[in-house]
Amino acid sequence: MKYRKLGASDLNVSEISLGSWLTYGVGVERDNAVACINRAFDLGINFIDTANIYGRGAAETVLGEVLADRPRSSYIMATKLFFPMSDTDKGLSRAQILKQIDASLKRLRTDYVDLYQCHRYDTETPIEETMGALSEVVRQGKARYIGFSEWAPAQIEAAFAVPGSEKFVSSQPQYSLLWRRPEDKVIPLSAANGVSQIVWSPLAQGVLSGKYLPGAALPPQSRATSDSMGSFIQSWLNPGVLEAVQKLKPLAAEAGCTLSQFALAWVLREPNVASAIVGASRPEQLAENAAASGLTIDPALFKQAEAIVAGATRSG
Repeated sequence: MKYRKLGASDLNVSEISLGSWLTYGVGVERDNAVACINRAFDLGINFIDTANIYGRGAAETVLGEVLADRPRSSYIMATKLFFPMSDTDKGLSRAQILKQIDASLKRLRTDYVDLYQCHRYDTETPIEETMGALSEVVRQGKARYIGFSEWAPAQIEAAFAVPGSEKFVSSQPQYSLLWRRPEDKVIPLSAANGVSQIVWSPLAQGVLSGKYLPGAALPPQSRATSDSMGSFIQSWLNPGVLEAVQKLKPLAAEAGCTLSQFALAWVLREPNVASAIVGASRPEQLAENAAASGLTIDPALFKQAEAIVAGATRSG
């Protein structure tokens, strides 16, 4: 496993990180969750990403229980807030930030998180209030650094402009061979301001593994067939996308790796990406994905891949 510095922080995060969206405490049995988390450490993964909204606290609770016996310095924990935890608990107001960090720390069974992220932008709260509260959390020692997820460039710039506040070190956008929107403005803006990307869905919900075949039945026990995890993948399961992905397989074979590894290595070719978040319901999935770290692949193959998927767009 290779490691990269996370923005202007002193955190060195594994190039492949373990996510818990739709999985731990929700869509994956506890024994499998424990096995995946333990396997992640065996593989050199030191960075775990979660959020309070995942399972309405369930993912944080599972992680807190599983990690309780591990030295706190042995892993880097990131969580997020914004989405409604109840009818009244939502957003990025000072009151919510101070309330939700304490609730997350209690579920995670830790005194601090390494990275506290705004899961989305709160248009109902002044950015000065949000940045002031996040800075307070850092200065209280409850979070070491702060980040954001899926903010528009103008929103990011507004946060940078708040005087006297702690600075963001991370951005968490969706980014993959099939979804390159961050390259236009978010990545250049981040790179110029000491912010790294921690990307989610680098395999487009598993579509870039190549296991979903055009016109074929969905593989049994796959994410697409799961009641709890399947809804988010549906927009990728259109014939144009699936046919394009199948055309990538010879390129991965030429590179001497699996298609999943090829797609993850493509994401990691971007210097501003610190880590690619992968989900796993089985330990063997994690082992395959972790092996993408440090792969050296001919850039010409990546260029061919980009051309193949250029016209492939998700539904909806």
